[in-house]
Amino acid sequence: MKKLYEKNELWFALLWIFIYCAVSIPIRGKLGDESIGMAAGLFVIAAGILVFVKKYHLEEKYGLVKWTGKAGDYLFFIPMFILMTGNLWGGFGIAYDGMAQVFAVISMLLIGFIEEMVFRGFLFRILLKKDPVPVAVTISAVTFGIGHIVNLLAGQANLETVIQVFFAVAWGFIFTMVFYKSGSLWVCIIVHGMVDVFAEFAAHENNMAFVYVGATIVIAVIYCIYLKGKPAALKE
Repeated sequence: MKKLYEKNELWFALLWIFIYCAVSIPIRGKLGDESIGMAAGLFVIAAGILVFVKKYHLEEKYGLVKWTGKAGDYLFFIPMFILMTGNLWGGFGIAYDGMAQVFAVISMLLIGFIEEMVFRGFLFRILLKKDPVPVAVTISAVTFGIGHIVNLLAGQANLETVIQVFFAVAWGFIFTMVFYKSGSLWVCIIVHGMVDVFAEFAAHENNMAFVYVGATIVIAVIYCIYLKGKPAALKE
């Protein structure tokens, strides 16, 4: 991994995306997000990423650092915190019984960490070196969203997948812009993880799901325009 990272960071990022998909898709398709196998597989990937970043002291580069903004600047994150709860707008429910729900929650938190590290950390950081900021942000966000098409391979319905892609693209722009402007990936990791966790406690009311997706897209546009005027913490 170290040699590939030093030689070509783009291929390094793409390799991690491939590893994530290669491990998670078959497990999700056969065992589901609620399985101990899914939690274990994701844990191994997350641990591998974290060990690599820690070993080579890349925490600052990839945003695994404390955000240094002032207390009043926490308003910066309010739109994310509001949207984070969207899966619960249609009501509360438990997706699985017993330990299956626990494993599902663990898996969702791990997915939040892994996806933020590979799409915002590894991929966006190398794109930021090579491309203008708007291009780097767009590629990171759209790649993240389109990546959800692979859920079809895990047996997810076509319409659900299409909706999820648009939803993920909107969140992709939010997460990428927040990381670019704040320099810390932790808030994105936490919010991403909680969006997925709340999905496991949602009532899955169809009309409200459409409202949530629509609200996310609209707020993403407004939020990113707002963030565009903020100074950037990451260097291009």
